[in-house]
Amino acid sequence: MFYKSWSERLFSWVNGTFLIGIACVMLFPFLYLFAISFSSYKEYITNDFMLWPKDWVTDAYAYVLGSNEFMRSIYFTIAITLIGTAANLAVTSAMGYSLSRPVLFRKGVLFLVLFSLLFPAGLIPTYLVVKETGLINSIWALIIPVLVNPFNLIVMRQFFVNIPHEVIESAVVDGANDLKIFSNIVIPLSKPALAAFGLFYAVIHWNSYFPGLLYINNPDKWPVQVVLRQLIVVSDPDTLSVRQDLVNLPPPETVQMAALLLATVPILVLYPFLQKHFAKGVMLGAVKG
Repeated sequence: MFYKSWSERLFSWVNGTFLIGIACVMLFPFLYLFAISFSSYKEYITNDFMLWPKDWVTDAYAYVLGSNEFMRSIYFTIAITLIGTAANLAVTSAMGYSLSRPVLFRKGVLFLVLFSLLFPAGLIPTYLVVKETGLINSIWALIIPVLVNPFNLIVMRQFFVNIPHEVIESAVVDGANDLKIFSNIVIPLSKPALAAFGLFYAVIHWNSYFPGLLYINNPDKWPVQVVLRQLIVVSDPDTLSVRQDLVNLPPPETVQMAALLLATVPILVLYPFLQKHFAKGVMLGAVKG
């Protein structure tokens, strides 16, 4: 049986206490949002601080869920996240695999990738490119400009470099071409990396705020983060239109908190399903080789 010295036990105790404290600090804002969103107006104005509602009221959630604007933005953001993440993974994995092979102009392309990582394009050139290609007010304006993340591409390439060459060579001997090797051998071996980078890309698309504000002029195509901006930063109650005969008008603050929680929960749900592959996928391309 493994024996821990007193210093190791002390370190484990201090480390565990510190991590629990950090978790509590991170959980505090969610408890506050949760309490306010379910509180009545009387409880809200009489309490400066609360972490748990006394009188459970769901008017704010009924108001938000009954809003066509908010639900439309949620569906639109889900579509952006699904399509964008699939496109990101497809292009990043295909480009990473091709750059891991001895192909023509590989060093030149790698130089351009590193150059774009160190010197990203500015706001005005990017906007002009999006405008001249006719992507304004299109869902593709939120996907194509961020199609490949240079850092993710470099790590993905390194992951493919670490795949044993014997596996690839045996497939070549059996007559498989590059496309078949990539789809039948490389992709199944890359599930941890794809899960990790898929989560990265999904979070980027779900939390994308400025591109939607910059490229989307039609309110019907606003992603959920832009709608939240109208609700919270601009404090515009007319952002959400709800039939007043169907739901009581809750305080604006509780509506804001309910909208924030509803917009946060979907992306948080992904973490438990991808946690098993998350750390493994990030480490594989970084520590081997």
